[in-house]
Amino acid sequence: MNIRMPWQAMLALFVGLPLWMGCGESRAGGTPQSAGKAAPNWEVYFSPKGGCTEAVVRALEKAKTSVLVQAYSFTSAPIAKALVDAARRGVKVEVLLDKSQRTEKYSSGDFVAHEGIPTRIDAAHTIAHNKVMVIDGATVLTGSFNFTKAAEEHNAENLLVIRDPVLSEKYAANWKVHAAHSEPYSGK
Repeated sequence: MNIRMPWQAMLALFVGLPLWMGCGESRAGGTPQSAGKAAPNWEVYFSPKGGCTEAVVRALEKAKTSVLVQAYSFTSAPIAKALVDAARRGVKVEVLLDKSQRTEKYSSGDFVAHEGIPTRIDAAHTIAHNKVMVIDGATVLTGSFNFTKAAEEHNAENLLVIRDPVLSEKYAANWKVHAAHSEPYSGK
């Protein structure tokens, strides 16, 4: 028997989320946790001009202990500044970038590296296409949203802010795998 349904409905059934979510809204989502643990919750943002950059900056302003970044393209000055501000507050910030950031005319990777944030280049892949931040081992920011001005102002992109320590642990483990084969980058 072949059942047809819209892709949005299939996605909602697969991940247990509502069929529609407004830009910038947050809801409890995901599957129920065991007793005593809060259910994961999430927010979703869309660009252009949907508040993705502001959501990233807000999440970084709340960081207390750690921020792990994986970025394909990274030119957003507000996000770079928020990372530096977090590091100055004592948050351990580490950045992994795609090898293309070595030759870009401008990369926020240069800015954060010059500010003393440990920055590495992941050159082991054709493209290190991740767009991920793991904050305090409890929150994951991910989606198609590159950490760039163009992604905020011109591109059709999405950003998920997911508060779930179990998922965060998986993303942090993957970050560590990539960090292990990445090369230190001190900027141009």
